[in-house]
Amino acid sequence: MYLLTLPLLTLSRVGLTLWQSDRVLATGAWADILLQGVRVDLIMLGLISIIPLLLAPLFAARPGWVWWRRFSHFWVLAAITLLVFMEAITPGFIAEYDTRPNRLFIEYLQYPHEVIPMLWNGFRVHVFVGLGALALTLWLVMGYLRPWLQQARPATTGKHWLALPLVVLLVAFSVRSTTDHRPANPAMFAITTDSMVNTLILNSSWSVAHAIYNLRHENKSSEIYGEMTQTQAMDQIRASRSYLRDQRPLIGDANLPTLTQQTASVQRDKPLNLVIILQESLGATFVESLGGVPVTPELEKLKAEGWWFENLYATGTRSVRGIEAVVTGFPPTPAQSVVKLSKSQDNFFTLASLLKTKGYLTEFIYGGEAHFDNMRTFFINNDFDQVVDEKDYVNPVFMGSWGVSDEDLFNKTHEQLLKHHDSGQPFFSLVFTSSNHSPFEFPDGRISLYEQPKATDNNAVKYADYAMGQFFKQAKDSPYWKDTVFLVVADHDIRVRGDDLVPIKHFHIPGLILGADIQPRVLKTVASQIDLPTTLISLMGIDAVHPMLGRDLSSEPDGLPGRAMMQYEQNYAWMEGDKVVVLRPGKPASYGHYDRDRKTLLTAPMPDSSRNIQQMAMSKRALGHVLLPSILYREQDYHLPM
Repeated sequence: MYLLTLPLLTLSRVGLTLWQSDRVLATGAWADILLQGVRVDLIMLGLISIIPLLLAPLFAARPGWVWWRRFSHFWVLAAITLLVFMEAITPGFIAEYDTRPNRLFIEYLQYPHEVIPMLWNGFRVHVFVGLGALALTLWLVMGYLRPWLQQARPATTGKHWLALPLVVLLVAFSVRSTTDHRPANPAMFAITTDSMVNTLILNSSWSVAHAIYNLRHENKSSEIYGEMTQTQAMDQIRASRSYLRDQRPLIGDANLPTLTQQTASVQRDKPLNLVIILQESLGATFVESLGGVPVTPELEKLKAEGWWFENLYATGTRSVRGIEAVVTGFPPTPAQSVVKLSKSQDNFFTLASLLKTKGYLTEFIYGGEAHFDNMRTFFINNDFDQVVDEKDYVNPVFMGSWGVSDEDLFNKTHEQLLKHHDSGQPFFSLVFTSSNHSPFEFPDGRISLYEQPKATDNNAVKYADYAMGQFFKQAKDSPYWKDTVFLVVADHDIRVRGDDLVPIKHFHIPGLILGADIQPRVLKTVASQIDLPTTLISLMGIDAVHPMLGRDLSSEPDGLPGRAMMQYEQNYAWMEGDKVVVLRPGKPASYGHYDRDRKTLLTAPMPDSSRNIQQMAMSKRALGHVLLPSILYREQDYHLPM
């Protein structure tokens, strides 16, 4: 098994490094990638072989030989086939997600109804290559191992028994792969500043295996960056508020440490309704005025009618992370989004929780199946009154892999908002689009294509923008417009990749607040998705007590640098103005500044003593903000007062 798979895994790694040679050469780490890669492969092979090694003595008696041959034949066949299959699918995964298969690979396996059509319609070549590699490997390895099934039992001597403990010890050490107090993990092989290049050192089977292992430790995920007590983390929250001139009283107690008293900046006799339109994968890369491709003409028109965010940043790279930030105001961690974690499935704060106490009807409107990514369960259990999804659309205009088209979604949204307005009850509707999702399916004849072929992200975004534009034309002529504030914001960019520790340019997203009496304004401060819900309730005219950590941008003076937080795999970026600190597991914090013109994170020169003090303070603020959410989740201290 070792002799077959070590060369195969090395060949796969060589092929991947040649494919990504530009980025590999930029790091100057080609030799280290290949040498450390062999070390990783020995870890994976050790994990595979340790079990049959430990079981071998049970088959030592002569009657057990037949069973040993069968068991070891199956074990080796399955192991080699799995390793080769995972390497075969790796190029397609890297092309789409800029990393080897990881936790996202596992999560998608839970949703075959959505994923199988997506693979067939958008990744058919990759599917056939993977299945072909699987079949070819099975055929070759079965032929190679066939003589083993016929082999007579070799003579067993005392040397075998003396050697077995030594072999087990060597294999166990190869799995640990270090004499340090902690065994090897992917962070140990982060030898460059390019996260994708670092994953080339790994093999895909170990990457996925380690992701599965980490799922068992979600409660303490942020502790990979360092340690703080809850009190120390809260001190950093206060320090950050002081830095940002946030005057809202922090009235938290031992059970709800982040509880905040927020007085609305706009006082109203009747608070406004709220509609949040969460746009799938609409990064700044698709918005011309933010330096992107010109495929959002409708958004460009609308931005002059409301609050336009020039420096808004997503907290992560997945839809559930965007939902987490915009709907709950919860900061990101290396763990899964709280939308999927077990302890947040009941009595966890959402905007719906707050608005229900004010008499609002709350709903989630989606074009696909709302069970995806556990959205339905999370929303219903956390105070959303109703969920509208794929089954609720009658004769949709277009049905794709991810559900009905965005124009169907917006037609349904308009219908729902008219109904809510007629009822007289205030409402909060969360609308989540899906047309801009691979394999990029949308109806013909709606837009002039930006490029050929049709099924590309640029064309899908242009269609999604068209559908949104049509909706706002209807909304402005509707009775609910004057009583409703709308937020249009992306959940994340479509493909977050790059050779920086954190590719900040791909976290940059558009954001627009409009409707009712909202006056045009351009916000230049650096802002995070978690600042949106706190700002919205203030513009709606709602005084509230809540646990959210976001800023109320409606009460913040102009000219402040602002701050944003971004979780990228296991790297965490904290940005204040253009200054950035990146926290990494098992490594010192990295400091730099973000050049917005070049869209690049630049490493800072060796700091002088005064600058070093400022950077250390910034690093502590970052650590406090990434550790506290894990503590709040673990202690279940993120909800409204009982």
